[in-house]
Amino acid sequence: MAARAGAGAGGDDDIPLLDDLMPWSVRPLRTGRPWVTAPDAGSLKARWGRLVSAEGAEREQLFRPTRSRDPQTPVAALPGQTTSTSRFARESGPCPEPVRILHGPFDEQWLIPDHRLIDAARPELWRVADGHQLFAVEHGYVPQDTGPALSVTALLPDGHWPAGRPGRIRPLYRRPGGREPNLAPGLLGLLRARHGDTVTAETVLAWIVTAARHSPAGTVVPLPADTAHWWAGVELGQELLRLQLRGARGGERPRLPGGRRPYVRAAVPAAPGTLEYDPGDETLLLGTGRISPVPAGAWEFRVGGVRMLELWFERRAAADGADGADGLEAIRPRGWPQEWTSELLELITVLALLAELRPRQEEPADGPRLTTGDLRAAGVLPVAATARRPASVLDHHEEGPEGQFALV
Repeated sequence: MAARAGAGAGGDDDIPLLDDLMPWSVRPLRTGRPWVTAPDAGSLKARWGRLVSAEGAEREQLFRPTRSRDPQTPVAALPGQTTSTSRFARESGPCPEPVRILHGPFDEQWLIPDHRLIDAARPELWRVADGHQLFAVEHGYVPQDTGPALSVTALLPDGHWPAGRPGRIRPLYRRPGGREPNLAPGLLGLLRARHGDTVTAETVLAWIVTAARHSPAGTVVPLPADTAHWWAGVELGQELLRLQLRGARGGERPRLPGGRRPYVRAAVPAAPGTLEYDPGDETLLLGTGRISPVPAGAWEFRVGGVRMLELWFERRAAADGADGADGLEAIRPRGWPQEWTSELLELITVLALLAELRPRQEEPADGPRLTTGDLRAAGVLPVAATARRPASVLDHHEEGPEGQFALV
């Protein structure tokens, strides 16, 4: 237990780990074949069409078999999806409607939601993904990383990590319908006794988003004993959540005020080969395209040492196939879709606003804290093993391989 009690360095020994506060976590998705995800849904449908039109050895080659999946692998349907469970070798129908996912931090992409194509889809996540759910995604630990320790999304996250070791995905609720918070048993009662009955699972998540920070032993979350400090952090966290959710769950889409909003000053070309930033003019240059004003905070926003705008661009700039992609991955947009420009403008806005709030997250947490010792004394720690496992969901059937049904 001592190894789990805190970060073990830098004075964090008695600060609770996120792994204890939100004990149920799921490993990142593993697709096994990159062509099942894309920045645009149209490419996925075209890839599917090319695949199902192929036969025999060609279909298998395009499929890209792994130890977990090949065209003959029998699998169950993903929870909440109506895709076929017959062997993919016999598939001839239309592409399942792609679903929006969060591909790593801050990059919204698309995925074909077919379990036959995904090595490790983590069905337990799909089972609880609904209009009430939020997912906290830990950012892998990288020494000297000054970026945020986690992000939150209403989309299904794949947990992909651009640098270092991937973190875990932690749903806020263990059951559909926003039921049974994924919090250590007794934690909510302890915080309500300290800070008032208005403490909820959502306000705990807001505090976590504000206060979570990296440590070699995992993400740590200082818990204040002072009520004023708690609610100030919750207020900041609620604003961070609003920005990251981008209008989901009834919120407003992020906007920079007045003339600070980024605009397209020169159209993005069909195949922008480079991305550069002019700090003097606050201009983002995509080939001959120009977007401004782009605050320096948005350009410099990094997770795991990686600039988020550069990573976002790199995943889309290869639309002309110049990166050497082959097989189904080579099926991409012929030019630069207008929706990518719109998504980029929103991403710039989100990162700029998050960068403005970042110094407030890094302010020292003065005052008394609830330590791991306090949590042990209150019976919150150690966390029961059952709280670290997914809950049983007994209110619906799910189709198993070849049309069989399973109750889970």
